[in-house]
Amino acid sequence: MRILLIGAGGVGGAITKIAARRSFYELIVVSDYDLGRAESAIAWITDRHGADVAARFTAAQIDASDPEAVASVAREHSVTHVMNAVEPKFVQSIFAGALAAGADYLDMAMSLSEPHGTDPHNLTGVKLGDDQFAQAGDWEASGRLALVGMGVEPGLSDVFARYASDHLFSEIDELGTRDGANLVVRDSDGTEIFAPSFSIWTTIEECLNPPVIWEKDAGWFTTAPFSEPEVFDFPGGIGPVECVNVEHEEVLLMPRWLDAKRVTFKYGLGAEFINVLQTLHLLGLDSTTPVRVRSANGPVEVAARDVVAASLPDPATIGPLMTGKTCAGVWVTGTGIDGTPREVYLYHVADNEWTMKEYDSQCVVWQTALNPVIALELLASGAWSGVGVLGPEAFDAEPFLALMAASESDGGYGQPWGLDDRLAAA
Repeated sequence: MRILLIGAGGVGGAITKIAARRSFYELIVVSDYDLGRAESAIAWITDRHGADVAARFTAAQIDASDPEAVASVAREHSVTHVMNAVEPKFVQSIFAGALAAGADYLDMAMSLSEPHGTDPHNLTGVKLGDDQFAQAGDWEASGRLALVGMGVEPGLSDVFARYASDHLFSEIDELGTRDGANLVVRDSDGTEIFAPSFSIWTTIEECLNPPVIWEKDAGWFTTAPFSEPEVFDFPGGIGPVECVNVEHEEVLLMPRWLDAKRVTFKYGLGAEFINVLQTLHLLGLDSTTPVRVRSANGPVEVAARDVVAASLPDPATIGPLMTGKTCAGVWVTGTGIDGTPREVYLYHVADNEWTMKEYDSQCVVWQTALNPVIALELLASGAWSGVGVLGPEAFDAEPFLALMAASESDGGYGQPWGLDDRLAAA
């Protein structure tokens, strides 16, 4: 397996650090628009693991917005798999470039949505991933696989949902992805600061767009941002967190392969974070449309959202300032295989102190990066295989969860996952 990793930022950098401990691939081409950032990622591997391990990595400059540039770099290095680790606005160009190069493809966020033109809080417009699924026939005809939504959320939560469907339930009422944390970021003086732990560009996109819900009788429909607040009790010492509806890929993926009456996604954002997002929207600072701005060097065109992203701390750099844990998982209700009511939460918790110590990566980007590396290893071994445009739900969950949980000494990733049987606990 020869992998082209596109993006050497927070998540991309964490992917290289996790993959450096594995041996399932021949080469990883670490690419970025900023060649220096790709080179820095490999320098970290050299410092931590030595030149022999780093020899399986090479750096390249790439323009992720240009499909032919993506295809060219992939061909130059005889790449078999393209791993997309940049913002979702580049999905379509990377997707096209991978197919043109005859490579398989993975991403952690899918092609962007467009709200309904006249009734955005009730009807869907262009849904997340619609552009990719529309090209499924091309991928099938080429015999290539596009594994979409293979991060943590989407990704691991979808694997959990497949496991619950196969092994825990005879009938599912709701697949509810629930994501929460107790993370705090403080400056050097110890003052708590606003510093999102993930790309603010992506966060604005998913939080301010109308959330999508799926119901068996109604199909996909939308609601208002931050709707239906609920308090969800997260494990691992995180505790109760208020969660709200947010647009996310799980709702667009799970119903394609799994039988459930309802599918939702709720995120524990917190009142302050919601207020910031609402203010950005009120001021038009969430816009991706370039506007002309005067500068010392004359007029320039810039998108407001890009300015916001550039003004905030880089999520890849805030790990030393962060404390706490993050939890990702899926809450499943319905009828157990024994015919009685059942309610479970399948989850994984990442502790920032541990991820910083072990990988020098803050826990949110590290947890996101872990899952595509596991998926790539399963594809390399043949435990997972397929053609066309597929989500994580299309694959058997057991090999993934077994590899994830096994200790490193036993060839795994040393990341146990949890299952709270909540009706039994009550």
